[in-house]
Amino acid sequence: MPHHEPEKYLYDMLSSCEFLLEFTGNKAVDDYINDRAFRSAVERELQIIGEALIGLEKVAPAVASQIPEYQNIIGFRHVLVHGYDSLDPMTVWNVVETKLEDLAQMIKSLLKRYE
Repeated sequence: MPHHEPEKYLYDMLSSCEFLLEFTGNKAVDDYINDRAFRSAVERELQIIGEALIGLEKVAPAVASQIPEYQNIIGFRHVLVHGYDSLDPMTVWNVVETKLEDLAQMIKSLLKRYE
């Protein structure tokens, strides 16, 4: 995997957060549970967030550590990828509804340091 500057990983995370916030804005957990395409898209974007954070941790651990719960985000990515058969839909939806906005704001704050 090529190494990028920290900004690249932060922008990738922000892009996925913003996409998910818009994409899920008028949806409910039942949409996530019952619509396979919707579920796949949500999970893919969450995986990208986790994967970008893994990359960020490698190139700029001090930056990654400023993201609250960054290790939990990485762990959640692992569950999405490797534990698909034990994934709790309510847990995923809770992340979408309660964590993404704060994460996006934190990433924006970190990106301001690179301007």
